[in-house]
Amino acid sequence: MPDAPIFSLEAANALVPRLREVIGAQMGRRGLIEAKLSALSVLLGEIPSVLEPTPSDAPEAARLRAEARELVVAYREGWREVEAMGAVVKDPRTGLVDFYGRVDGQLVWLCWQYDEPEVAFYHGLEEGFPGRKAIAGAVKQNLLN
Repeated sequence: MPDAPIFSLEAANALVPRLREVIGAQMGRRGLIEAKLSALSVLLGEIPSVLEPTPSDAPEAARLRAEARELVVAYREGWREVEAMGAVVKDPRTGLVDFYGRVDGQLVWLCWQYDEPEVAFYHGLEEGFPGRKAIAGAVKQNLLN
């Protein structure tokens, strides 16, 4: 049995507006983190292994490290917020999250991705994104309870 809650379709879809907001911010943060790391790589001649400023850093490198570190902290907090809603983060690059649900008494993943208007797919616990099936007809009725 999962530690996360088991969602009805309505309950999962009720979270979509907030998820879209949080995950959109996360995707923006990820882009900023990547840009800061790229700029740091140019300045340092390599991708930094730590984000704490070092005594040998030029002021620009120290600033970039501090900004990247703050963004990473916010990025981690953002995913914790998503998980606190009961979602399970599957792919942070695409904003893919799943929720536990039940179809015909079987535990499944209700599957939602950032660019989708609602939770409209599900798949077995051992299946991934390619195994998604549309939620329609009898399955939709089953998930609505």
